[in-house]
Amino acid sequence: MATHAGTPRIAIVGSGFSGIGMAIQLRRMGIESFTIYEAAGSLGGTWRDNAYPGAACDIPSHLYSFSFEPNPDWTRTFAPQREILDYLKHCARKYDIERFIAWRSRVCGARFDAARAVWIVEIERDGAMQTVEADLLIAANGPLSRPALPDIAGLDRFEGKVFHSARWDHDYALEGKRVAVIGTGASAIQFVPRIQPRVAQLTVFQRTPPWIMPRRDRAIDARRRWIYRHIPFAQRLARAAIYWQHESRALGFVVNQRLLNAPMKFARNYLAHKVKDPVLRAKLAPDYTLGCKRVLLSSDYLPALTQPNVALLTEPIREIVADGLVTADGVHHAFDAIVCGTGFQVNDVDAPFRVRGVDDADLGEAWRRDGPEAFLGTSVAGFPNLFFVIGPNTALGHNSMIFMIESQIRYIADCIRVLQRRGARTMSVRPDVQRAFNERLQAQLQRTVWTSGCHSYYQTRSGKVTTLWPGFTFSFRRQTRRVRASDYEFGR
Repeated sequence: MATHAGTPRIAIVGSGFSGIGMAIQLRRMGIESFTIYEAAGSLGGTWRDNAYPGAACDIPSHLYSFSFEPNPDWTRTFAPQREILDYLKHCARKYDIERFIAWRSRVCGARFDAARAVWIVEIERDGAMQTVEADLLIAANGPLSRPALPDIAGLDRFEGKVFHSARWDHDYALEGKRVAVIGTGASAIQFVPRIQPRVAQLTVFQRTPPWIMPRRDRAIDARRRWIYRHIPFAQRLARAAIYWQHESRALGFVVNQRLLNAPMKFARNYLAHKVKDPVLRAKLAPDYTLGCKRVLLSSDYLPALTQPNVALLTEPIREIVADGLVTADGVHHAFDAIVCGTGFQVNDVDAPFRVRGVDDADLGEAWRRDGPEAFLGTSVAGFPNLFFVIGPNTALGHNSMIFMIESQIRYIADCIRVLQRRGARTMSVRPDVQRAFNERLQAQLQRTVWTSGCHSYYQTRSGKVTTLWPGFTFSFRRQTRRVRASDYEFGR
């Protein structure tokens, strides 16, 4: 294996949970020959970028943290964005990771040099291009790093203010403005209640109504925080209880969809309780099985939609014009600002940056053609020594992504150990292993709620689910606990 000062040279892309967690693991292994390349000037990834009003996690705080670094000081059961970002900064400081980060260094592309068994990584830094070499390349920038603007004609013609929720313009005063919100996903249901009291008129454009459950958020009092700080076992017990409570939700999603009947009835009753107007309630009633699209948690979104300065429109948007929007029925709607809560580019898109492997194979081209695909969401055939964290089919619809991230980090660490033990320079998952794994995975997905009839960002345009893990998280942990050398081809 090519080395630098006796250890592999490793390039990590991104400084969110995945990148920081990977760096901590490497340091624990005694490896310090790595660099985290971060496009921004500060760490945090998703939790740095998504600073819109009301941004918070929809997984309870004690589970949405590294298992090795519990935080006894969470102030709420569902942590707000600022606390999560502060937690990540704390982890980076405690484990001395910041000195390994190259700031304002955007990875634009990478090419595998087979003759020398190294990755040539292209980096844009302060407007200038440069290249670095790495023995291993770890893409830890995640699927929620590229905001998706709506594909609506005329967006560039609008003369008012336009921004995406992940690029919130905090300098723009919403007070007294006529504001359009496009999208009703996980971000929109958090910021809509926060901006509704500030604006003159708020119009929410909805394509498909989400299933909404109440968000059982509450403050964590000082006494409980004291207990967690001084009796760590109490917090570990709370974390375990939350984990298994959430893991049980997969029973309805992947084992028996009839188990979803009771929560669907509960959600319908919740909607009826919060929205008395039958016309508005009908617009907000989903017509697909709960879980087919992401289930959203909110206790203030539905009440916000009932306020006199709010309108919910379900008519498709035909085009955007200089002073507003025109819907498919020909009605013109004037606005001062448009906020896009339209999610992220997850499917039917390139790889997170240009990646060329053996024989100049283009990963982005393959993923556009066949949908993103990998082995255990981590390795891709034909791309030696390239590893993904939160790669294809590792996202969840029921539990904490930090659990999945830690599973992949440990798996990648074991890959490095296998390389070192074998004295190999490269490892690449066998094409037949990757193919068989994904055939099994897609067969499993056909029996889940995520292929029950709706279309969501979980799927490509063709309907292939390339985002979600089709089962329990403990199953993924078991499969990634140890690397099977027979799954890989090694090069010296």
